[in-house]
Amino acid sequence: MKIIRVFAIAALVLGFSQDVFAKKIQVVTTLTDYAAVAKVIGGDKVTVNAISEGDQDAHFVRPKPSYAVWVNKADLFVTTGLDLEMWAPAVLDKAANPKVLEGQVGYVAAATGVNMLEIPAVKDRGQGGVHIYGNPHIGTGPLNMKVVARNIATGLSKVDPANEAFYTANAKAFNDELDRKMFGPELIPLLGSDTLTRLAESGNLVSFLSSKTYKGKPMVELLGGWMKQAMPLRGRKIVTYHKNWVYFSKTFGVEVVGEVEPKPGIPPSPKHVEDLITLMKEQKIPVIMAANYFDENKVKHVAAAVDAKAVIVPMHVAGEPGVDDYFALVDLWINRLLEGLGL
Repeated sequence: MKIIRVFAIAALVLGFSQDVFAKKIQVVTTLTDYAAVAKVIGGDKVTVNAISEGDQDAHFVRPKPSYAVWVNKADLFVTTGLDLEMWAPAVLDKAANPKVLEGQVGYVAAATGVNMLEIPAVKDRGQGGVHIYGNPHIGTGPLNMKVVARNIATGLSKVDPANEAFYTANAKAFNDELDRKMFGPELIPLLGSDTLTRLAESGNLVSFLSSKTYKGKPMVELLGGWMKQAMPLRGRKIVTYHKNWVYFSKTFGVEVVGEVEPKPGIPPSPKHVEDLITLMKEQKIPVIMAANYFDENKVKHVAAAVDAKAVIVPMHVAGEPGVDDYFALVDLWINRLLEGLGL
């Protein structure tokens, strides 16, 4: 009987140990973009839930009790860390999970280290939905997602240090693939990822490559990926609904001349719409680009008044069928804008 009891206890201990070792890291993200990256980096070691839907405006998420339940059980919470998800602190408060509060080991601010654009000189929220830390729509700049990937890998490594090498390797693989998608395969071994990234973020990549030669040919001929595909967009003027495309426009050289919203988060007045239509007619603007969570009728109304095209796109991963990862999202943005411009 003693032998049987010993075996039974041993089996229980072994089973408990296996459960402990098999337990996955619970990750909750505010956005589907961060969830998609976390799944790539975490692989089979994580379970990931995103609070905001892919076709939802992340500014205006109404917290549900289920979100607090997710965060209560989370080992890692990933948010932009700016003033995009103003509802996130309420979710954290209700979750009562001290491990994932800001400043704690389980909290990741995805935007840490991103070169922010549109940082206001005067931090006054009275001017509409002004973002006092800069434009928080960092996901529209593909190179920003390399920073996000590193931040998520660091967060996972802190809460699960035994698998740090795994997370670091997966983040590097993601960023290497993003580089290939961004620049194509030929320039990376010649100039390196850091140089290409720095030039692209400054808006000087194309001019730099055009001024240099390699084996008797302009280096710009070696440019591939999204940067090459988007070359016809450079210098093109468009209107957007909201100020959420600044990183995209700087990266790919698109000029945004106005927004349907008079100020961020402020609905357009008839006078503003009239002025915008006049501007679009004067400058012959052929496209209004808008995220698919905005009022499509408003976008199409303005577009129809100037015989322009309404380019409606998802803002985030899973924002429409088939957009299953971040690479597919950027593919869609570029393809749909090229189509809208007739290029």
